[in-house]
Amino acid sequence: MKTILRITIVFGMLLLFPGLYSFCQVSINNDNSQPDNSAMLDVKSTTKGTLVPRMTQAQIQTIAIPANGLQVFCTTDSKMYIYNATVGQWKELAYGAGTLTPPFLCGMPITINHTAGAVAPVTKTVTYSTVTNISGELSKCWITSNLGADHQATAVDDTSEASAGWYWQFNRKQGYKHDGTTRTPNTIWITSITENFDWLAGNDPCTLELGSPWRLPTYIEWLNVDASGNWTDWLGPWNSGLKMHAAGYLSDSNGSLDTRGYNGITWSSTSYNPGYSWYLLFYDESSYLNLSPKAYGLALRCLRD
Repeated sequence: MKTILRITIVFGMLLLFPGLYSFCQVSINNDNSQPDNSAMLDVKSTTKGTLVPRMTQAQIQTIAIPANGLQVFCTTDSKMYIYNATVGQWKELAYGAGTLTPPFLCGMPITINHTAGAVAPVTKTVTYSTVTNISGELSKCWITSNLGADHQATAVDDTSEASAGWYWQFNRKQGYKHDGTTRTPNTIWITSITENFDWLAGNDPCTLELGSPWRLPTYIEWLNVDASGNWTDWLGPWNSGLKMHAAGYLSDSNGSLDTRGYNGITWSSTSYNPGYSWYLLFYDESSYLNLSPKAYGLALRCLRD
């Protein structure tokens, strides 16, 4: 036996325990526990993981005489590699089919695979940016483009379909795309909706497309944002973190596109009476909450608590 050190790292402090051991062990933990007898390195945590060296493919290939079993993470292709001396090559570690998703933090983008059907009018994959600390609703998290938009608008009067996103009639699941000429799906348009309740949770396109707890804003939430942001015209919504623009609307009479590039109109989830519901309206001279017949097709902006 020879005298060596047992090393324990606790909360970033290096603790040395002299004693008679036939080997040296390292324990990294936050509970002051000793390393397992079978381990040279014993890392314990319930909140953090372990990172192996990360380098590009070119950097990995410059490692001279790698040890058999040496492991690295390749940042070029986001894969793990282990060196196999028997064949003289770095071998990719195969990933299984299982996946885990880290917790969402507002400010992180979310990527959604929209599939054409009872809610989305077309199939496409969209990455939505998210933002919080919006005046009037500081704790809420919002997407920074309309539901169904390919990307955030490039200007307050952006007239492109890709920036506008899709349109919905009040308390209806089905969204509609409009390219300026054709509405998709080009089904028979509902010209009148009479029902005396708010947008039902089971019909909420934000929840259905983005997942729970995403939802439509209420009348009060839009009112708070409009008032606290001191929105007096369309520059208020546009210059806010929400980057709202004039996406226009679909007419209640036939579903045709109107005022894209001139008016920004987006639903709240709050009904006023059997025929009308609250929405946010903004244009070059004003911004306020107003009432609309429920058969109009308006853009949607989603949030979560």
